[in-house]
Amino acid sequence: MHDLIERNSPRLEYLIRASDAVVLYAAGALASLLCFSTTVAELPAVHGAVLYFCCVMAVGIFPRFDLYSSWRGRSLLLLAGHAALATLVVLAAGIVFAFLIRQLGDLSRQWIVVWYLLAVSIIVLSRSLLYSALSGLRERGLNSKRVVIVGYGTTGRELHRRALEQQWTGYNVVATYDTDGGAPIDTRIEMLQSFGDIRAAVSRHEAHEVWITLPLAESAKLQELQYLLRNELVDIRWVPDVAAITILSHRTVEFLGMPVVELNHPASNGMLGLAKDLFDRLFAAGVLVFLAPLFIGIAIAIKASSPGPVFFSQPRLGLNGRRFKVLKFRSMKVHQEGAGQVTQATRNDPRITPIGAFLRRTSLDELPQFFNVLTGDMSVVGPRPHALVHNDLYKDKLAMYMQRHRVKPGITGWAQINGYRGETDTDEKMARRIEFDLYYIQHWSFWMDLKIILWTAFRGWSGNNAY
Repeated sequence: MHDLIERNSPRLEYLIRASDAVVLYAAGALASLLCFSTTVAELPAVHGAVLYFCCVMAVGIFPRFDLYSSWRGRSLLLLAGHAALATLVVLAAGIVFAFLIRQLGDLSRQWIVVWYLLAVSIIVLSRSLLYSALSGLRERGLNSKRVVIVGYGTTGRELHRRALEQQWTGYNVVATYDTDGGAPIDTRIEMLQSFGDIRAAVSRHEAHEVWITLPLAESAKLQELQYLLRNELVDIRWVPDVAAITILSHRTVEFLGMPVVELNHPASNGMLGLAKDLFDRLFAAGVLVFLAPLFIGIAIAIKASSPGPVFFSQPRLGLNGRRFKVLKFRSMKVHQEGAGQVTQATRNDPRITPIGAFLRRTSLDELPQFFNVLTGDMSVVGPRPHALVHNDLYKDKLAMYMQRHRVKPGITGWAQINGYRGETDTDEKMARRIEFDLYYIQHWSFWMDLKIILWTAFRGWSGNNAY
């Protein structure tokens, strides 16, 4: 069955390409019926011209978005994103075409939007059905790929474990090689004894792929392995075993014309970072406008409870260690601390005013930090900014502590919604907070930000450690 699918995969790809063009046309025709209860032919001529133009463009543009390569073992959600972006580019090209032929004024915007939504929905649905069918075949042992894993450390074992658990991906590990001779997860597979046995094992098992998961310290063996497998017609995947070092990312980019692996590049940098920054500022502006009456009420209560300013500011480290002044509503009596000394608030702290206790318990004292977000010093979601003396204290105590400053600090964060907010009176508490902060930096996404914001709004404003 695998050989049958393998032999006919080019024909299958061409069939899918043609079907995508047909889907795009059908979505446009259906959009015309839904919007105007008529066919495209009865609309102004530009609609038909754009429809045919986009169908032709899709044949050349869709492959550029990786829509026809194998998605075995990859996320269908990511595929949906690729399909949405590819369709958006095609329809944008159609709009430009309408502009160039001076017919843009006759082109219905409503039709374009409905056409886009229908096209993306149908393409994603058809792909889901196709991959569900293929996954069903793989779960039954059909259309599977035999794999040899070279390097059986943390990464190699994790890949093997996932291949066993996710049968629908169709990967069947048949042999492993490990420099330390560790026992495999599945004792039924062959454990290779020497580096030179790899080539023979690939031939003996008729393997389709070789996964290289050697530690970075043994990366010199890659060239030797490439030579050993020079005559074997297999796919070779390199997944560096980086478990021995803590990194923020491992994305591959082009640098001076060469592929480079970045180990310290937060997920929220680049264009995604600009989008996050735009969202932060718009969100902060909306909050400040919506909560203006609350701000005024809190300010009056603070002035009435004790003499002193309404706001309190302290220096903090922001993005890449740049200093800024973080704003809070004043929750303590005005007092003076020694140079370089910052005493964390404790339970029943006599310095805290009655209104201040309420503000701190509910985290309302943090609201002025939306001004920091608006000025670009902070983000809505991110690692909480610590006092400078605490940075000096923990940067040598806790590994990767300062890496939390590779992103903007936030009003709320992953650590806070997981219970690590308020006083950190032990090294263990701070270590756990840093662990959550680094997890957020490594796995950031807009969905994660929205989850944290919603959690904070409904459940995260108070806690046992907030005082």
